[in-house]
Amino acid sequence: MNRFLLDYHLKNIYDGGFPQKGDSPVIGITGNFGDDTCKLAKGYYDSVIKAGGSPVIIPPTSDQKALLSVLNRIDALVLSGGADINPLFAGEEPIPALGGINAERDLPELLLCRLAYNRQMPILGICRGIQTMAMALGGKVDQHISLPLTPSQGGGTRSSQEDNCMHIKHSQEGDRSVPTHTVVLERDSTLFNIYARDFAPFIPYDEPFSEVMAVNSFHHQAVSDPGPHFRVAARAKDGVIEAIESTEYKPFIGAQWHPECMDDSQQPLFQWLVAEASLYHEAQQLHDRILSLDTHCDTPMFFPQNVDFGTRDSRILVDLPKMTEGRLDATIMVCYLPQPKAGESFRQQVAFDVAGPKAYADLIFDKIEDIVNSYGDHVALARTPQELWQNKRQGKKSIMLGIENGLALEGDIRNLRHFAERGIVYITLCHNGDNDICDSCRGSQTHGGVSDFGAEVIRQMNKLGLMVDLSHAAESSFYDALQISKMPIVCSHSSCRCLCDHPRNLTDDQMRALAQKGGVCQITLYPGFLRTDGEAAISDAIAHLRHAIDVMGIEHVGLGTDFDGDGGIRGLADASELINFTRQLLRHHYSEDDIQLIWGGNFLRVMQQVQSLCN
Repeated sequence: MNRFLLDYHLKNIYDGGFPQKGDSPVIGITGNFGDDTCKLAKGYYDSVIKAGGSPVIIPPTSDQKALLSVLNRIDALVLSGGADINPLFAGEEPIPALGGINAERDLPELLLCRLAYNRQMPILGICRGIQTMAMALGGKVDQHISLPLTPSQGGGTRSSQEDNCMHIKHSQEGDRSVPTHTVVLERDSTLFNIYARDFAPFIPYDEPFSEVMAVNSFHHQAVSDPGPHFRVAARAKDGVIEAIESTEYKPFIGAQWHPECMDDSQQPLFQWLVAEASLYHEAQQLHDRILSLDTHCDTPMFFPQNVDFGTRDSRILVDLPKMTEGRLDATIMVCYLPQPKAGESFRQQVAFDVAGPKAYADLIFDKIEDIVNSYGDHVALARTPQELWQNKRQGKKSIMLGIENGLALEGDIRNLRHFAERGIVYITLCHNGDNDICDSCRGSQTHGGVSDFGAEVIRQMNKLGLMVDLSHAAESSFYDALQISKMPIVCSHSSCRCLCDHPRNLTDDQMRALAQKGGVCQITLYPGFLRTDGEAAISDAIAHLRHAIDVMGIEHVGLGTDFDGDGGIRGLADASELINFTRQLLRHHYSEDDIQLIWGGNFLRVMQQVQSLCN
């Protein structure tokens, strides 16, 4: 009788402890459309709830504000099954055997998929959803599952594509809860690990997990090419792609079958999704509280191409949308000055017609100020740690200014004050070649370290509150500068030579000396500084960070991406992916305090110390 008393049910809720906000991640599930209604099979939300998530249904609307608002409030996305996708979205024509389409869903779900991907939000695509993932992100979809007919089967005698194909039926007649065929999981895939790790409790007998799994696929269309962002994770015995997953160490999986209709043996897939959603939610919440700073980017190198910092510009790795998606609060944009080659003037090395290095640096800073003036509601310049925090509280991204290569001084110590008044926070003393300040790690040992002029530059930088940056410096210059400077120094974008033997990287002895002086080493994402062979990935960046922490301590490390200066690796390819760095730190069980130190806290400590004594 109590089951119909509302107060009885409310009492059970409050007696069990009032649920706090964020107890379980919110999983958005795209709803089907039919008969002027938005509907969803109960298996989807039941599976999410059983895995520990809180499901919400996303209606098929293309309203931009609504889509963005939904994405701001969910922690993962499920692209549900349903009718075929209009082949015109794939640049293809339909064939007669194609099933019905659902025009109300196509654009909303393609947009949701792309936007969620840009935010690094976990995605699970089911049936139609795997095809949506492929079509939204550069893959291809067959308009009907088919295999070419051999001549003995009548192939090659008819002209149409459909007539020359033998259609394959993956779904037998039966209830959707019944497995109807098998797929083979790739053993090195995330998908295999999900089931191999978590499947055991659902197996009623003791045997190793096999890569062959019985499933229940229902479809006309099928992914024919997963595209650049995905790899094949499972195939049917006839070769048709049945699952795809990220090639970029991201939580994106698409399955052609319907796990929500099957028994508990398919729950691991939803448990994976909810676990990834929880981690995503934790990272997002963390970024609300901390301040994230990338200490080195070269985006001004692309100014001659008239890039637009206010839009998601594919030509650059750092812009306002990407900073927002990756939860990056601030970046230090440097004016990079190339060291002139023998027989060439500086003017021949740069795209703008300027009188010399100083004029070029001023032009770059003018253009950065133009960006800030154009997008003043969203971005502001900052000179101090306090200004960074103030901008964050106001909902603005921050740009700090730096110079890469002391060539900008043109040999005149008075130009230091000029650039200090323009608001720069550091100068990288040299680049890939010796200059009049010091020797480069790629130079010819012109001075045997820091020159007499360079020593004067360092002392004056101390007085003006400018940080000395020794990335690119020769070891002799590095140790000379440590002795000359009364303030801690920084290496704004360097990694560990112990893990990657490159002269641009710091030896363990250099890192220890840097830490003893109170300085910081900012791990960089330039691939050649992370590994000497093979493709560098996010795991390599984390390995360098962890090594630097072991050598220097947690108080002396950070991140300087070198984005737009050839920095960027798989998993951390641009500013939108930097939230993945935070996820990795959480996976490695770093505390919030530690993560704040890594995400700029250490660098800002040095900045505060250097600026506190300027005159």
